[in-house]
Amino acid sequence: MYSRETHFPQLTNSVVYPRNTASMALTISIFYFLLLSLLPLLSLSFDPDPLQDFCVADLSASPSINGFPCKAASSVTSADFFSNVLAHEGNTSNAFHSKITAGNVLAFPALNTLGISMNRVDFGHNGLNPPHSHPRATELGIVVRGKALVGFVTTGNVFHSKVLTKGDMFVIPRGLVHFQKNVGKGKALIYTALNSQQPGYVVVGTTLFAAKPSIPSEVLSQTFQVEDTVVEGIKSKFGS
Repeated sequence: MYSRETHFPQLTNSVVYPRNTASMALTISIFYFLLLSLLPLLSLSFDPDPLQDFCVADLSASPSINGFPCKAASSVTSADFFSNVLAHEGNTSNAFHSKITAGNVLAFPALNTLGISMNRVDFGHNGLNPPHSHPRATELGIVVRGKALVGFVTTGNVFHSKVLTKGDMFVIPRGLVHFQKNVGKGKALIYTALNSQQPGYVVVGTTLFAAKPSIPSEVLSQTFQVEDTVVEGIKSKFGS
């Protein structure tokens, strides 16, 4: 016998979602939660873009997250935007026979908030810019005079190097340990640009053997698999 109820069951307002649809909704909710949680971190991953044409640093004040406070606009002059800090040859009469002249925000206050700086590196005969890193910047360099061996080590412990001459360029990825050494017969000169107004300069040897207070000798001797007396001898070279 024909039954309307059998062929056309009564519709209700209840909707039953398939199990996979409910799972997808949960996944999307978790994704957006994680994304919103990471937004504050992402905003601090790089220097924020400046909201003004310039912000000449007031070096008498303490720096904040994105640099120094701005010098009063009324006191800014044309002289603030020009500098000869890298114009003079550095004195290489030291143990490494090299001299780094920094053109960062401390030497050129107009760089404040602009996320860029330069260095001049002078080398005497056999001069070395010892293994170091820049924790806040990638480095782009060019050899202006002489011949230099430039090298860096990746986080995978792979060493990349090449001997460069006048006009050759190199790039050092941010935070990697690297060096430059004069391998020519005379002096050498390198200019570098870094994408930070204050890139930092962490020298491996100085960090390990001249820290204040000093790293315990037993830690360093175990790290380098040498006797404590060897470590103490190296520390004495660094005045530690």
